[in-house]
Amino acid sequence: MPDPSPDMERATVGRVTRRLMPLFCLMYLIAYIDRQNVSYAKLEMVQALGLSEAAYGLGASLFFIGYFLFEAPSNLILARVGARVWFARIMFTWGLVTLALGFTQNAAMFYVLRFLLGVTEAGFFPGVLYVLTLWYPQAHRARMVGLFMIASALANAVGAAVGGMLLDLDGLLGVAGWQWVFLATGAPAVLLAPYVLWRLPDGPDQARWLGREQKAWLSEVLSIERNGEAADHRGAWKAMFDPRVLLLAGLYIGMPLGAYGLSYWLPTIVKSFGVSNTVNGLINVLPWLLVGLALWAVPRHAARHGASAWHIAGPILLAAIALTLSVILPGPALKFAMLCVAAPAIFAAQPVFWSLPPSFLSGPRAAAGIAAINAIGNLGGFIAQNLVPLVRDATGSNIAPMLALAAILMITGVLILIAMARLSQSKLGPFG
Repeated sequence: MPDPSPDMERATVGRVTRRLMPLFCLMYLIAYIDRQNVSYAKLEMVQALGLSEAAYGLGASLFFIGYFLFEAPSNLILARVGARVWFARIMFTWGLVTLALGFTQNAAMFYVLRFLLGVTEAGFFPGVLYVLTLWYPQAHRARMVGLFMIASALANAVGAAVGGMLLDLDGLLGVAGWQWVFLATGAPAVLLAPYVLWRLPDGPDQARWLGREQKAWLSEVLSIERNGEAADHRGAWKAMFDPRVLLLAGLYIGMPLGAYGLSYWLPTIVKSFGVSNTVNGLINVLPWLLVGLALWAVPRHAARHGASAWHIAGPILLAAIALTLSVILPGPALKFAMLCVAAPAIFAAQPVFWSLPPSFLSGPRAAAGIAAINAIGNLGGFIAQNLVPLVRDATGSNIAPMLALAAILMITGVLILIAMARLSQSKLGPFG
């Protein structure tokens, strides 16, 4: 039996967190900025390349097609070769593609590069979620996913502040502002890749900074949670067709749809208030700071009081209401206030959601299952980045697309409550 003392658990989990999570968060911060930088580049790139809103939305959304096609294969490769090599490869190649976006000449090149960005980044987010199952007992994972996802909030905040400023560098060294957005945000990924290759261990056994007793404790606890099952790569891909995996994938679609629809369009909404690029970026820092607070608070509430379907559905339903009010209420200030409620609510549902797959999957099966859920669910990002400009073009309103997102989130929240209740009653689900 592992050492049952709280001191051993606290010391081991604390050391793992201090050593791993800052690096994972930094990597995700860079990844998310490189994924979302198109929302700021768009403010000048559309005119520079002669694109319509719909054409630009299509190009931006092709990221998710590449992501979808290569997500599960990437995670299965990670399970075989280890996190150190695979994460370094992912970072280096997505950084190169982001740099190349700074030299986009036409719509076709933009489409190809956004697709390739999805291909090269595929496997990073679900890869980290899988790697967390190798380092953390189940009781700690929702908090760690929340901590990891705070990087996405910081990325949006940093991206908002920096994106506007980079646009205002237009003409510096003969480079357009939208080009500076890609060049300045792509370089960090390329530069950080060698450090990841050097410092990131593949698992607890390779961590020189864990003591022998700590390694033994962690190994024993994780083995008990897996019911003693050893990692088996044979047939791991079959986890992608587990009915519970497919159910969670279907439920997840609404979350990226709402998140990407809002984050992609926020700079355009604020721009319509009549502010400069720099002020636009600074204003957009606020909702993402609130996202970070929500990602910290909700997983801790779930850990303290027990995770329930309401920790997932509740924030989603709140987001739907806030997005609806952002259209109905008068004046820019009230509209933006509602968006500041919607943004944290959309993201706050995800940490507890991502603690569900490891409750019935482990090892390479967890890698495949998590990747499948994320790949299918992130098609919501593809839908959002085409739906939002489509509604915008049809209505002529920058705020009307929020109603479409609100309707989808409301449906998602209700379906989550129904699905989780039925699974719990049948004793087959994560809350069962």
